This record gives sequence, C-alpha cells and structure tokens, in this order.
Amino acid sequence: MDYQLMEVADGKPVKMWTEGVAVDDFARDQLTHTAKLPFIFRHLAVMPDVHAGKGSTIGSVIPTLGAIIPAAVGVDIGCGMMAARTTLNAADLPDSLAGLRSAIERAVPHGRAPGRRDPGAWDRPPQPVDVAWKALAEGFKRIVDKYPKLARTNNYVHLGTLGTGNHFVEVCVDEADSVWFMLHSGSRGVGNAIGNLFIELAQADMRQHIANLPDRNLAYFEEGSAHFDDYVQAVGWAQDYARRNRELMMDAVVRAARSVIAKPFSLDEHAVNCHHNYVQKERHFGSEILVTRKGAVSAQKGQFGIIPGSMGAKSFIVRGLGNAESFCSCSHGAGRSMSRTEAKRRFSVDDQIKATAHVECRKDAGVIDEIPMAYKDIDAVMAAQRSLVEVVHTLRQVVCVKG
Repeated sequence: MDYQLMEVADGKPVKMWTEGVAVDDFARDQLTHTAKLPFIFRHLAVMPDVHAGKGSTIGSVIPTLGAIIPAAVGVDIGCGMMAARTTLNAADLPDSLAGLRSAIERAVPHGRAPGRRDPGAWDRPPQPVDVAWKALAEGFKRIVDKYPKLARTNNYVHLGTLGTGNHFVEVCVDEADSVWFMLHSGSRGVGNAIGNLFIELAQADMRQHIANLPDRNLAYFEEGSAHFDDYVQAVGWAQDYARRNRELMMDAVVRAARSVIAKPFSLDEHAVNCHHNYVQKERHFGSEILVTRKGAVSAQKGQFGIIPGSMGAKSFIVRGLGNAESFCSCSHGAGRSMSRTEAKRRFSVDDQIKATAHVECRKDAGVIDEIPMAYKDIDAVMAAQRSLVEVVHTLRQVVCVKG
C-alpha cells in the first residue's frame, strides 16, 4: 500500500500520501470533518503538502456525488501554474539578472496593482487583454445577469495581472541548463468575488442545517438546488479566466525577456498550464463524479503537471502515473509548514537574504512570510508521492518576481 490509511467513524476513509511528512492535528480534524459529509465518494485523497485551510485542508482531493462545497474550491478559483521551456541556455542569460527582473516587473502588473486603470505604469499593450476579455465577456454577462453585484468586481481590470501572496513569476534553469519561464496565479478579484458570493449563498441555503455541520465552511449545494447549476457555471467561467490570465502573463514575460536578452529564442510547444484550485466532472471507479482539487493537481497517466517549491527552493515538471486511489492527483507544491504570521515572527530580513542568496528577487520585510523555511521540505514531499508522479525536469530559480 503506497498511502497511509486513516479510518473515520461514521465517515469515508482518508488515504494519505504523507509518508515522511508531518500532518498537524488541525489538518487531521478538518479531514475527518470533510470525510463525514454524506456525499463523499469512496474516500478522500490527501497529498503530502496538506495543511489547514478554510473548511477543508489545502492539499486534498474531495470526490463528491450530487453535491459541491464552494469553500472547498475556495476563493482563488482556478489558481494554478504555467511553465514553458525556452530555447535559451543558462549561458544566454545576462551576467546581471537585475535588468531581467525589472523588465518582468514592468511587463506584468503585480502586487495590489490596479492593472489597466493606470496603463502608464506598465509596459503592457492593451490588445492581448482585449482579445482575451472578448472570449470571456459573454459568459460573464450571463453570470452578472443573475448576480448583478459581480459586475462591480475587478474582472476586465485584473486580467493579465499577478496579484499578491504566494503568486509569482520565475525564470528557472533545469538539469540540462535550459531556461524556463514559470508563473503562479489564478482568477484574481473576480474569482474571489464569485467564490465568496457562493460560499455565502451555500451557508444561507443551509441556515436550518448549518449547526449540524462541523464547520460552517463545509456548507454545500446539492444537485438540483437553487444555486447548484449557477455555481457550476460561474466556477467554470472563473477557471477559464484563470487559464487565460496565466497565458497573458506568460506572453508578457516573453516580451520582457526579449527586450533584455540579445539572443533570439522561442518557447517549447509543450507548455504546461494547470489548475490546482478547481472542480470538474471526471470518471473514477466507474462513476461520473465531481472532483474538487483544493491545492492538488490532476496527474492522469502521461499528463504533465507542475509542482513548485518555495521561494528559493527547486521546482518540478512532472508526469502523472494515473494512480487511481489518488483520483489521479498529486500535490500542488511544498505546502506551508507554518502560518504567515508565525513566519514573520520567527524569521528576519537577514534570514530571507541568506535563504534566497542564489535568486534575483525581493529581499525585504514584505516577503518574509514567503521565506523557504515557512514551507515543507520539497524533497520529502516529492518522495511521499513517488507513486503519483515521475519527475521529468528539476528546475532551480534564478529570478523571482513577487507581488
């Protein structure tokens, strides 16, 4: 057996790919609560980067029949990764990477940037954003027609922007010295608004039963209920937005790199663009079910995915092994080992400087919560899921842009 089994009284079992990786008691409690929901299909699958989240643990795969939990999908709907190998070699990069970092920072709105509201702040042509929004606009109008408050969100404005927190753009080098561009972001302000709206609706719909739930953030929609289909439509749209958002930023990164790297280059045609906070219909064990991956990546047999390490640690391009017991999934990263507040309490700017000495990046108090030591050991995480994926490429960061 390649996983650890946690039996849950009056609930479905929990299968955990966590050998050699610590799982705290709070996360175990959340897993137990989720496993007791009546619509869980067969078992929960838990990835080695598991840690406590809102309602459900981050790093879990939640298979359901006839119901969906909005807070399990979360508010960063469609958050995920994109990576592309270039034809560049490490030797083609400039001796000083500060100029490359600055070019990317000018090209990709990041932090709490308003995006298109201040076009002079960014080297960002409007045409690609307009084209991407045109493909999204009709679907968004259908959602807004039913939920008008969503019209007041940063939807068009945030398209093609990075955001804050653990979102990043990186330049990496693999084991053969090939240069990669990699980025992490999702559906931004509009996805957050959609997520919060439907979490509130689920809690309101269950107001008579919510006291019976172990956590109000496990409120759910049953198939056929008033908001079930609307949520499925809205979350699908937000996931499409997130995918297009990453594509726009990758195009911007390429333009930025070409402005400072003299050698002409192109991208590998097999770029990877994958969600790790999302829900979709899939077929497992002979049944069509809804699979919510809350901090997990699809790892169907032969499917490529991305497992990033922390800021300053290595990352991996992986190929799925199609492990049925995991619902064909793998981890979405290293996973936090402590809260952001605890990281800021425990570590200093000097610690951050030492931990990221090999990376051209911010080294200030604003990113201490992203210090590598606040995350689990990525090597231990990868060892725990060796039956879920195989490593295709190992990447090391040389430039990192944070919001």
